[in-house]
Amino acid sequence: MSSFPRILGTALLGAAFLGPVLAVPATAAAPTTTSASATGAASTDTLLREAVDGSWRSAANKARDRFRHPIATLGFFGIEPGMTVVELWPGAGWYTEILAPFLREHGHLIEAGASPRLRSRLASDPAVFGHIAKFLPFSPPTQVALGPKDSADMVLTFRNAHDWLNRSPAALAAVFRSAFEVLKPGGVFGVVEHRARPFENAVEVSRALHRIPEDYLIELGLKSGFRLAGVSEINANPKDPEDINVHRLPPDLVGPKSEHAKMRAIGESDRMTLRFVKPMPRTACR
Repeated sequence: MSSFPRILGTALLGAAFLGPVLAVPATAAAPTTTSASATGAASTDTLLREAVDGSWRSAANKARDRFRHPIATLGFFGIEPGMTVVELWPGAGWYTEILAPFLREHGHLIEAGASPRLRSRLASDPAVFGHIAKFLPFSPPTQVALGPKDSADMVLTFRNAHDWLNRSPAALAAVFRSAFEVLKPGGVFGVVEHRARPFENAVEVSRALHRIPEDYLIELGLKSGFRLAGVSEINANPKDPEDINVHRLPPDLVGPKSEHAKMRAIGESDRMTLRFVKPMPRTACR
């Protein structure tokens, strides 16, 4: 179920000072981008579709599209093919397989915290992934630098925020600060995260269930200097009760086999999708 009404007070409190909040219903289509690529040859939507349909993506990864909605999610964040994008902790590279070919011709993809295993796999297919601009070490809270100040157009994290919170609230706060520093004014910090019920103890629920209350992340974003520019239900799942460890759900199914059918019927976790923006500097009034 959407948690936006449950955190509306927090969001609007921040919005009163930092800018408007946009709520996108779960059933609504993502914003359609009509701008051309750097060469004018193809639209953003076309390039995203080509990347999502790419032959380099496995059938198992493509099966997750109906839960993760990559085209709608990246469209909501406002990605463009000429951007410099930083992906945090890419894991097995589910989104990397989409981002890298999408940005191949005119953009730059920086991978922060890619494992040696993922780097080896990416190196094995240079035609698709050989143009990745840079691999950065990334281990919050001590190693969080993402590049020169004001150098990136977009920073993205998919289902990672709870891992940093599990280390410590300071680790997660350091990630938000680092994302703010590396982004250009007007740049986007896109966050997708497993959603917990609101107003729970964020640290306790994160360590137990690998979820975070939405109001906690919104408040952290505002404290870090961001403006909350959008809250979307693209990745919401009303079947998820939000009170179970996310790894019991697909695709992990770590629980007993007797519950797998029930977990598959629920689907992947209920997720918040937040678009934070680094505010433009204020011009002096005369």
